[in-house]
Amino acid sequence: MARHRSSLVPLAIAYAALIAYASLYPFAGWRLPGVSPWAFVTLPWPHWWTTFDLVSNLLGYMPLGGLLCGALLRSGAGRLLALVAAVLLGGLLSGTLEVLQNYLPSRVPSNVDWGLNTLGTFAGALLALAVAMMGWMGRWQTLRDRWFIPQSAGGLALLLLWPVALLFPAPVPLGLGHVAQRLHELLQTSLADTPLEQWAAGLPPPGGEPLGPGTELITIALGLIAPCLLAYTISPPTWRRGLLVSGAVVLGLAATTLSTTLSFGPSHALAWVTQSAPLGWVVGSGVALVLVFLPPRMAAALGVLLVVGLMALVNASPADPYFASSLQGWEQGRFIRFHGLAQWVGWLWPYMALAYFLARLTTRSPRPRRASR
Repeated sequence: MARHRSSLVPLAIAYAALIAYASLYPFAGWRLPGVSPWAFVTLPWPHWWTTFDLVSNLLGYMPLGGLLCGALLRSGAGRLLALVAAVLLGGLLSGTLEVLQNYLPSRVPSNVDWGLNTLGTFAGALLALAVAMMGWMGRWQTLRDRWFIPQSAGGLALLLLWPVALLFPAPVPLGLGHVAQRLHELLQTSLADTPLEQWAAGLPPPGGEPLGPGTELITIALGLIAPCLLAYTISPPTWRRGLLVSGAVVLGLAATTLSTTLSFGPSHALAWVTQSAPLGWVVGSGVALVLVFLPPRMAAALGVLLVVGLMALVNASPADPYFASSLQGWEQGRFIRFHGLAQWVGWLWPYMALAYFLARLTTRSPRPRRASR
């Protein structure tokens, strides 16, 4: 199989990092264990377990196995090598995290978890191998050559992560990157019992008055235009960009509604629809369609300005009671297992997009490839 720069590589790295975060959260109370770090390997079947724990440990590593195996296949590795290497990497990651859990009082290492994680990696790798054997990877490469420019792996990975980022509650629909409040709390905690404690205590908390309808409209519009401009940096200026805009609208609506459903229940799935929200979606999609023939480099330049403005508006917005309530449900309730995955992507997506826009500005835009017959 020919070698290709694949978006599966950054996706696999990001997913592995998020697994590590979820496995070691909340990173508090590190201490030396009273037994060997490998003692969990020989423990008998645990007395307390739930079906959800077994299924989540199995399914949680399936995407990692698929991403690793797919990335290796697209890099030119043979099928058997890709399968074995993916399983070994997934098992090594799981085993390392189980060992590290010995040093955290709130986590319990388990050989069952390790085995299920490795089995999940194997199942995901098998699925990726089946996809490759059916020729779907070749069809995807043909489609990618037709729709996107070369070296588009990083941009595609960010586009795929955008709906995942929207799953974590945001103070404004599509308002990703709300980190000012957390950074303020982190600064207060870090400087406690130090000579700078009084200075840190005097810093005003971020977020002022609630966003007005006009400002909220602009924030929503910018939040929709951002992924569209990202798509424009990796796609030639043709009519196909209009379909990419339509896809962004559909994915954004679906992910925002799903996030609200998970936080407040199906009966409140559309609670995010405020007075300004519909018009914000209309304005955002309209502006994105107007810019559909923008050259990739100009799209990157405009994307820098737009993302900076989006982050400024989002971090200036206060945490309203509904937003605070949804955060509490995710961070302390039934969504704790998915907390790391959605939270970190939601926090970091605008900053990763900004870095990608800047990188596009400093590199030459390659010409689109001709799709192979």
